Amino acid sequence: MTRPTARPVTAVVGSALLLGCVAATPAVSQSAPVTDASRILVFSKTAGFRHDSIPEGVNALRELGADGGFTVDATEDAGAFTARNLRKYDAVVFLSTTGDVLGPAQQRAFEGYIRKGGGYVGIHAAADTEYDWAFYGGLAGAYFQSHPAIQPATVDVEDRAHPATAGLEKAWNRTDEWYNYRSNPREHAHVLASLDESSYTGGTMRGDHPIAWCQNYQGGRAFYTGGGHTKESYAEPAFRQHLLGGIRWATGAAQADCRPETGYRPLFDGTAASLDGWRQAGPGSFELGADGTLTTSGGMGMLWYAASRFGAYSLKLDWRMASDSGDDNSGVFVGFPPSDDPWSAVDNGYEIQIDATDAPEKTTGAVYDFQSADVALRDRALNPPGEWNTYEIRVEGERLRVWLNGVLINDFTNTDPARSLTDGHIGIQNHGAADQVSFRDVRIRELPAGATTAAPGD
Repeated sequence: MTRPTARPVTAVVGSALLLGCVAATPAVSQSAPVTDASRILVFSKTAGFRHDSIPEGVNALRELGADGGFTVDATEDAGAFTARNLRKYDAVVFLSTTGDVLGPAQQRAFEGYIRKGGGYVGIHAAADTEYDWAFYGGLAGAYFQSHPAIQPATVDVEDRAHPATAGLEKAWNRTDEWYNYRSNPREHAHVLASLDESSYTGGTMRGDHPIAWCQNYQGGRAFYTGGGHTKESYAEPAFRQHLLGGIRWATGAAQADCRPETGYRPLFDGTAASLDGWRQAGPGSFELGADGTLTTSGGMGMLWYAASRFGAYSLKLDWRMASDSGDDNSGVFVGFPPSDDPWSAVDNGYEIQIDATDAPEKTTGAVYDFQSADVALRDRALNPPGEWNTYEIRVEGERLRVWLNGVLINDFTNTDPARSLTDGHIGIQNHGAADQVSFRDVRIRELPAGATTAAPGD
């Protein structure tokens, strides 16, 4: 938050919010190139059931590559899995592979590829592959168990910041062959979407049914989606976008937090009802869009969570800047006392900045005016304006740590006796009419007091 030379008189507007359509903001950049001259290998060898949709899948991936600026090589020859050959590829796609498709030497080459930072994308029957290869089972995240008949179902999109799911509706209705899995990947992978088992028949995972997930695995990146059985899937714009986003993340062209996430409860879940515990301090407001996104409008004010104070916690939220320059000033405030004056948060709490264009101690990931983020790490983790980013802000005692898209970029300890992080409120800033920042899915996990924790995936 930039303090003007003369402090303005701020009007108290209580809990007023503008509930309507979000002002126009750039869509998630799903058509941006994966990277300059990126290359992926599509592998579709089968040693068991063979899906007749494989040709459609290969063709769809070639078209995505042509539009997205990356090259696609397709093969069913396991001989492509040598250390020398795999070095050419930014990711390897297992497209409905089944059974034992790689020999021991080929498995070793692929393990080395992943451990050196390679990317994996598994589509549908990739989970019905290599049951006796533990490394692969961990990489895919879960093995296939069974499936009911092809039918419509509702997919609950849990992570709306990851590039594979950011462009989807929160409830994604589509028809496919819906796999049941032998285990639940939620404890070791980050679930992007799950099936609503009440929306179809034949689900066996007791109401917690992940269907797409991602993880950082032994040095590499792994994305899996259970969709893609039918030929029609590969003509669906939303499913193609889902695949492209997964490929962009697996190749490292887009960033996201793929650490496991459990135990969080929503403070804002995209609904008007979830705003009941929030209050607007100062001028301006936030507009709630039909897609469950809060977007800043005017200012300089702050929307703060008045229903509860917090001590030790992990706060996660997704945010996006609108302007191409990244010069959209906003921030997340923590550790401040209750007040309808937004300057109270400035004077008594700490702001984690979003604007990407200011001095190091005042830019993205900084504890504003107190401590810069690790700029090199921050720059590698930051998605560009128009794409979503995820913060984790973890407060334990007087220690405050900030993760950007799963990367620790700031570790700050409060030593100011006039401030304390141990008991306070949280808020999001609407900085001014020229600054447009959107927020989604604010959630919190309260932590044991008095102990520094390591969340799964740290």
